[in-house]
Amino acid sequence: MNDFDIIIVGGGPGGSTAAMMSARKGLKTMLVEKAKFPRDKVCGDAISGKSINILRDLNLLDEIELIPQLRANGVLFSSPKGESINIRFRSKTPGEHLHGYVCQRMEFDNFLFEHARSEAQLCMDGFKITELLMDNNQVVGIRGIPPGDKEATDYRAKVVIGADGYKSFVARTLGIYSYDSAHTLVALRAYYHNVSDMTDFIEIHYVKESLPGYFWIFPLPNGLANVGIGMRHVDIKKHDIDLNQALENIMKSATFAPRFVGAELVDKIKGWNLPTGSIFRPNYADGALLVGDAAGLIDPFTGEGIGNAMLSAEIAVNVAAAAIAEGNTGRQRLSEYDSLLKKEIGSELSLSYRLQRIGTKFPFLLNLVIGKASRSKKVAEWISAMIADEESKQDLTSPLTYLRLLWA
Repeated sequence: MNDFDIIIVGGGPGGSTAAMMSARKGLKTMLVEKAKFPRDKVCGDAISGKSINILRDLNLLDEIELIPQLRANGVLFSSPKGESINIRFRSKTPGEHLHGYVCQRMEFDNFLFEHARSEAQLCMDGFKITELLMDNNQVVGIRGIPPGDKEATDYRAKVVIGADGYKSFVARTLGIYSYDSAHTLVALRAYYHNVSDMTDFIEIHYVKESLPGYFWIFPLPNGLANVGIGMRHVDIKKHDIDLNQALENIMKSATFAPRFVGAELVDKIKGWNLPTGSIFRPNYADGALLVGDAAGLIDPFTGEGIGNAMLSAEIAVNVAAAAIAEGNTGRQRLSEYDSLLKKEIGSELSLSYRLQRIGTKFPFLLNLVIGKASRSKKVAEWISAMIADEESKQDLTSPLTYLRLLWA
């Protein structure tokens, strides 16, 4: 009864996606999560791009409309000089309108977890993992305390997937947990009621008070807004920045103070760490794979991680299923996951890292791009096309682009 094909540790979007995909492949699947659902997760709450595609693959896209969410139709960027540009989400297919969602993680994660619970052979929240089971240096399962029990129980599996976040128990136990200050964002998130001038666009502001980081305001249903600031840990240390004070300074600035006059803080301000995919960390071992934040796959430019968590879960399950079918779940066989992951999102993460460095290191370039776009419809459409398309986005890292903008 305690033998499985795949055990997934961590019930966030990556873990729940992995559980559903594993079960749908006919694999005997177990999903465990240390928290009790529904539970909060500090995040920007934006769901777009890859997340939408995976939800569609899971036949869950229509159901997302049934939980509290707000459709987001674009993104507003503002520069240190205070100029801004609205970029509507667009598709490569002419005439196709795209949108994303902003949904509190309390709602979204619970939505996914409950679907995973209905499909996996065994699913437990409130589960305390205490040990990885090993046999000749290969992971062969987990040991942990089920909710309501006092004694630990062993559960065996052919592959264990670590989807257990930033300080992954699976990664640390295997000795492949990696922390790098230059490739980790530190972020604060707060919920406010009644922030004024909200629209159906998410907002990312590179204002002087947030540099060398960024400030965001994301709209949520019922007059709620997700407000936060993100910055690289290495920059916080280098400049001795108090992130709480920086967030307060932004909201009191001449630009944003009018929008927060009648705003009310809901709950306390919370912080967390975001391991970015600006470097590729170890993500596989004998009998084990890491997905999402456990593998350090946060987008360096936007701070978004849900999409890459769900995509990495899909790739991990596909590799694990093939390896199980072959009867070989050793390190070398599972290394295919790393190769496929790099092929799928490696260039995108590298590009995002270059954009992150441009945005924080050269604010005058942000002033140039956003300023020109705010005054010229032609330039705005050009920039919008770049951001919508990964190939075109490469142009934003080219000096020739900024020379062209000088004469635009």
